[in-house]
Amino acid sequence: QLHRRGFRCLHGVDGSAGMLERARSTGLYQELRLCVLGREVLPAPAEHYDAVTVVGALGEGQVPSTVLPELLRVTKPGGFLCLTTRSNPSNLRYKAELEAALEQLERSGAWQKLLAQMVEYWERATTEEESAQGTGYISGVVYLYQKCPVPHLEE
Repeated sequence: QLHRRGFRCLHGVDGSAGMLERARSTGLYQELRLCVLGREVLPAPAEHYDAVTVVGALGEGQVPSTVLPELLRVTKPGGFLCLTTRSNPSNLRYKAELEAALEQLERSGAWQKLLAQMVEYWERATTEEESAQGTGYISGVVYLYQKCPVPHLEE
């Protein structure tokens, strides 16, 4: 979808070499790097990207919410961060931790929330217990933030 909307300079990271090979086979990425988010520094200089997205990785047992400052580090001032998480029962503790970390960064002035959009049918549930009211799906949330520009010092 990003490529269809004119975004042509796409870089990707993943902790799985197999997933990187799948991404490479699409021909959409200019750069793909092996990196375990939350455990390793992102392979990019500070303030490098106009936009950073994390989709399908912010969840219980996956990427820790402590990754947020590192995502901010590689985003240009004024740049955008689009993050997602699931709202299924087994992810609610993680989601609460993530949202507390998101709010703390907003209170500190690091970024501004532009959107928190609930998505009712995020993905198929793997068990009936995870299904939202028997729909066969779990819900999720898309968060969109804008990194605050560096304030100019008064002369």
